[in-house]
Amino acid sequence: MSKSTLYIIFMLMCVAGLVGCADRGTSNVSAAPARVAPPDPTPATAPAPTSALTVSGPLIVEHQLDVLAQREGLVARLLSDTGGRVHAGDLLAQLDDRQLQADLEAARAKTRSTEADLRNWEAEARALQADFDRAQKMWDAQLITREQWEHAKFKAEADQWDVKRVEQLLLNCKEVERSLELELEKTHIRAPFSGIIARRYVREGQQVAKGDRLFWVTAEAPLRMRFTLPEKYLGTLKRGQQIPLTIPDFPKEEHMARVIELSPVVDPTSGTFDGLVEITGATLSLRPGMSAMLHIQSRP
Repeated sequence: MSKSTLYIIFMLMCVAGLVGCADRGTSNVSAAPARVAPPDPTPATAPAPTSALTVSGPLIVEHQLDVLAQREGLVARLLSDTGGRVHAGDLLAQLDDRQLQADLEAARAKTRSTEADLRNWEAEARALQADFDRAQKMWDAQLITREQWEHAKFKAEADQWDVKRVEQLLLNCKEVERSLELELEKTHIRAPFSGIIARRYVREGQQVAKGDRLFWVTAEAPLRMRFTLPEKYLGTLKRGQQIPLTIPDFPKEEHMARVIELSPVVDPTSGTFDGLVEITGATLSLRPGMSAMLHIQSRP
């Protein structure tokens, strides 16, 4: 084989090698996109933000307070006990009032005596006024001296002042009598409103001082709940709006609460505002003091 023939074969082999390399490069470039990592699926599977706010608090009633002793005394009788239902004005207990009763009777007797004294002075004043009228006529007719006329005049005036003095004494006696009646009324421990006796703090024969707790009286309805919301929820609630309410201890029960009060201002220290709701519908299983949860839908 000649040199020229070998040279041609060598050149053809080089060209074939270059074509093969070019094909492999093209194949690698076209396959590269298949190895690109897929996009992160996290944004598509992230949980949606919650659309409701849950606030909790105790159920309350408008009327609930401790009945305190308004004066010191000995508990003579107990007429109500824990769990008893009462109406406004019902007698709950009685303090020993014998001393006050005696003082009141003495004051009434003094009032009656002063009234009789006043009538006596008024009768005497009328008699002296009649004497002065007669003296005036006699003085006009120049039948008596000026000294006699002045004596009759000053005596009638003095008696009028005595009448005014006794009138004030009578007024004082009546006020003392009224004061003792009020003190006597304080020995009668009465229910301030209709409700139930939640707790009794005293027993018969116990000595109590002014301000001591005697009973805890609470109303049973209407049940309410006070709550606090961040200021960004301003405008979310309106008066009269119905909101779902649940009781953690009774999860199967569903209740609705009506918004009855919303604070018009925001507390600058906490950035919150207050609200008050009242439970509507049947509340037979609910009691004041229970924990409740209010589910408030946020504004979209």
